[in-house]
Amino acid sequence: MAMDSAEIAALIKAALPDAVVTIEDLAGDGDHYAATVVSSAFKGISRVKQHQIVYAALQGRMGGALHALALQTSAPD
Repeated sequence: MAMDSAEIAALIKAALPDAVVTIEDLAGDGDHYAATVVSSAFKGISRVKQHQIVYAALQGRMGGALHALALQTSAPD
């Protein structure tokens, strides 16, 4: 079962309440998305760790309900 962009954003915002989250459906199939996540929680940590935080927020849905997610993460300026 595919996920919609609102569900993805809600999961990320539940884990990172201050995050500004933008989701784009890349293929129109509800299975391939790009996400931009900006959160103060990312300040001072590596990009790998930032991505791990986002993947953890998705609660195991990567590879199942969500096939592909291209991530861009950063701390606010």
